Amino acid sequence: MATHIPLYVCFLLIPISHLISTLAESDTYIVHMDLSAMPAVFSSHHSWYMAALACASDNTVAAATTANPYLSSYYSKLIYSYRNAIHGFSAILSPSELEALKRFPGYVSSYRDFPVKADTTQSAKFLGLNANSGVWPMSNYGKDVIIGLVDTGIWPESRSFNDDGMAEIPSRWKGECEDGTQFNSSMCNKKLIGARFFNKGLIAKHPNVSISMNSTRDTDGHGTHTSTTAAGNYVEGASYFGYGSGAASGMAPRAHVAMYKALWDVGGFASDIIAAIDQAIIDGVDVMSLSLGLDGVPLYEDPIAIATFAALEKGIFVATSAGNEGPFLGTLHNGIPWVLTVAASTMDRLFGGTVTLGNGVSVIGSSLYPANSSPSQVPIVFMGSCENLTELKKVGFKIVVCHDQSDSLSIQVDYVNTARVAGGVFITNYPDIEFFMQSSFPATFMNPETGEIIMDYIKKSSEPKASIEFSKTILGAKPAPRMASYSSRGPSPSCPIVLKPDLTGPGALILASWPKINPVADVNSRLLYSEFNLLSGTSMSCPHAAGVGALLKGAHPEWSPAAIRSAMMTTSDSLDNTLSPIKDIGDDNQPASPLAMGSGHINPNKAMDPGLIYDVNLEDYVNLLCALNFSDQQIQAITRSSSNSCSQPSLDLNYPSFIAFFNTNGSASNAKTVQEFSRTVTNIGEGMSTYNAQVTGMEGFRVSVVPDELVFKEKHQKLSYKLRIEGWGPMKETVAFGSLSWVDFEAKHVVRSPIVVTTL
Repeated sequence: MATHIPLYVCFLLIPISHLISTLAESDTYIVHMDLSAMPAVFSSHHSWYMAALACASDNTVAAATTANPYLSSYYSKLIYSYRNAIHGFSAILSPSELEALKRFPGYVSSYRDFPVKADTTQSAKFLGLNANSGVWPMSNYGKDVIIGLVDTGIWPESRSFNDDGMAEIPSRWKGECEDGTQFNSSMCNKKLIGARFFNKGLIAKHPNVSISMNSTRDTDGHGTHTSTTAAGNYVEGASYFGYGSGAASGMAPRAHVAMYKALWDVGGFASDIIAAIDQAIIDGVDVMSLSLGLDGVPLYEDPIAIATFAALEKGIFVATSAGNEGPFLGTLHNGIPWVLTVAASTMDRLFGGTVTLGNGVSVIGSSLYPANSSPSQVPIVFMGSCENLTELKKVGFKIVVCHDQSDSLSIQVDYVNTARVAGGVFITNYPDIEFFMQSSFPATFMNPETGEIIMDYIKKSSEPKASIEFSKTILGAKPAPRMASYSSRGPSPSCPIVLKPDLTGPGALILASWPKINPVADVNSRLLYSEFNLLSGTSMSCPHAAGVGALLKGAHPEWSPAAIRSAMMTTSDSLDNTLSPIKDIGDDNQPASPLAMGSGHINPNKAMDPGLIYDVNLEDYVNLLCALNFSDQQIQAITRSSSNSCSQPSLDLNYPSFIAFFNTNGSASNAKTVQEFSRTVTNIGEGMSTYNAQVTGMEGFRVSVVPDELVFKEKHQKLSYKLRIEGWGPMKETVAFGSLSWVDFEAKHVVRSPIVVTTL
């Protein structure tokens, strides 16, 4: 039943100047409301929000005197009425309407809607997942766990969404598959159990936008790729034109998938993201994977931070992507204390093309050229830097060798492609070579050491010749993993006091399903299509972590989101497959800092039995927000509660990592700086156990732990300790890092936490 709004109420709230029509442009706003202030006369939050809009409307008088105010112009202003993710709504408001709304009883805060961007087989094996032991069999491969993704949609015909071997849909599930353009509910099954789409915010921002696929069907590919990475079913014969050939599956192959499409070919907006997460909470997902983010937004205006706090309250584990703005420090987004923030790293799998020289010597370079090449040999010529297009066009049908010595690889590749030669061999040290590997002409990329073999042959041969063969896959490559240079680095601008990212996972050239209508390559102006594609980015590492979270949720349904995150972080690997510290491609292959890789590389099987966990409750997060000097309204925007207590503010969150900010550059050489942390760990291992502290120190600092031994008498017992960092004088480097490990008898459990000290 429509709620009728007394005319005098609106007049009490709105000044006369507001009733004068304004020429100012309207915009979309996300509005937070205090639900506890809703008068009893309103039957629902939705009717109360409509009343607020009616009172704020430029057409208040006309609206209030109509028989049914819901038929008036202010009704069309409402975009979404949120139920869980936030208490509030999104609406199209003029400046005068916004000012009037701020005087409405129960108004908390508001901000403009803004765009959101996506962070755009072997990985399961690389992570140690196998059918014989570990978290796969213990979790029954994620059986009965529901993973929700907010992304670009889904391609339901993908073989990865077959429901062979899937259990029945859990009875608690409240979601559905919505009909739309080229999509109907019959396309869902026991694997794909939910499909919804959200674009009201996008349309409000761009009323004339053309949406060709107004449904959950994926025309971009990003959502199909991420969802099958997290939970794709088993598919035999998966490959990208012969690269990475084999059986493919997601991290949790028996988990159910629900897709919430809120990212579109023409963009995505915060109001739609909130609506998608809001609906996922209502539907009953257990895990959420969010390969998207926003830069430069405070926590109290970040739709992902706000909506995931509501998810946290419902026990939903959320994994997010760190972003692709590396290798620069402080570029990370989703630095949200209550979610898992995932960086991206490489795997032990290489894709390449083999160059066979006229003398019979073969060398392998990196390549993903998707077409077959002739095994017959053709002339090969060294062209230096390949920056002279005129000279390249004179080469003819030969393989050209280019030496990148001035970071001009992009120009060289473009020129060689334009010159229409037989093929290209590029000798380079460029760190992100994967972004050039999917070339539109026969090309392979060599490091200088391998390239020297080719150049030496050309110099010594009177008639040098060579051939290139593609579709080579090399497994067991070392060292691996390595941090991808594009992976965004901490500290988090929105909450630097919590060390982010949390961990890293496979994100480089990940093979997963792809819409058949979306081309994956262009060779000689001919578009090529594939049901699998190789993509890189933290968008790819995030669903790996979400899938592992689903496995842990299946194995330990009683664990809180913080417990799952803690288990994944404290058992992560800090060493690569050569047993050396994980290296950072973006830092000249130096040992990776926790600001790049967090705690280390995700290890699913170890995470199933972490020994100790660092748990965090809602009150702890509120104490952190209070200590960040957020106003009551800003805290309420996140928690959706007006009864937050700031009696015990604390920046010292019970987190499985440590970051200390020492502003000592201008300090005297003997000046002492001290920072102390308090932590509480819960024993979830054997009943009686003893853990001893082992510290990997940092030059110029003294790190101490008190007590340095924790003796647990029973399971679920909690014990506390303090970690103290002392430093003298200015730091030699901007960032120093070490670690604290709690180690039990015979090192069955090693509970490791990274430590960072920085002047940033």
